Amino acid sequence: MPSGRTRPAAADAQIDLAHAAQKGDLQSFGLLLRIHYAGMYAVAYSILESVPDAEDVCQDAAIIAMSRLGDLRDPSAVGPWLKAIVRNNCRMRLRTRLPVPAGFPDDSAMMAGADDPAEIIERHATRDWVWDGLMGLTPAVRDAAILRYFTQLNSYQEIARVCDVPVGTVRSRLSEARRRLAGALPATAAARHDDVGALTAERREEAAAVLTAVSCFTPLSALSERWWPDVEITWPTGDLLVGLPALLAVCASDYADGVQASLTNVVAGPGLTIWENRFINPPEDPDHCPPGATWLLTEAEGRIRSVRLFHAPRPAPVCDPEHSR
Repeated sequence: MPSGRTRPAAADAQIDLAHAAQKGDLQSFGLLLRIHYAGMYAVAYSILESVPDAEDVCQDAAIIAMSRLGDLRDPSAVGPWLKAIVRNNCRMRLRTRLPVPAGFPDDSAMMAGADDPAEIIERHATRDWVWDGLMGLTPAVRDAAILRYFTQLNSYQEIARVCDVPVGTVRSRLSEARRRLAGALPATAAARHDDVGALTAERREEAAAVLTAVSCFTPLSALSERWWPDVEITWPTGDLLVGLPALLAVCASDYADGVQASLTNVVAGPGLTIWENRFINPPEDPDHCPPGATWLLTEAEGRIRSVRLFHAPRPAPVCDPEHSR
């Protein structure tokens, strides 16, 4: 008789469900959630000690897991993976930065970690049908959901600042997004989808070209085709710039002061693109620019019509015990 232990049939069935879910089978994903929901809820309640908060965290975790099925490298670990998402959300909620989904990995990281092209395609497929579900939401609800699940600007307070609405409105929009996505995603899973992965790669190149235009001496004519001549760019202070040349002039000023911008994330869907970048300040002026920025670019007729820029908050100053006595 073999000395090794055989895996239970139920475990094999869950692995099969996980594989099917990664290929876009929402019924399989629903069964996985049904199997593991009690454990997810137990983790949430043990940390938060609140029934409504625990339920809210588990709902968020379900959508995050749907969005990130391609990140599940070991289908046999789907249970611990789901609980880890719940646990992370709970910790962030306790820190008042309410459940912080990690978002999608960028395409370069995806390429670097993929074993073969088939894996890349499979990972992109899940994202494509999730995007189709998001595009079916109303613009206000969609934008809140995209910020929440795809970017680092994802606390309720930050989303409220970006969307210029009260935090309570953000809560209600995200609650609506969860309800509507629960019904919309199964319907989109079997449909044909736009290739969001290809669109994201294209928009990433566009973002990199703009952010490095000054240092690379890129001519304006090479960038302006996708931008309306009178594109409105709203600065975090509320100041308004008009036209791509005005934006590049600000970039040129920062570059002359020794600042560089490093692109960290791009989220792209029909009519909407989000850029995220960090600023690298010169050693002699470490506070010249904030740590990073999030850009919301909206399109009209295939061209960028408006841009809203939001700066990441600066870290709180460290108190020197010697000077606090």
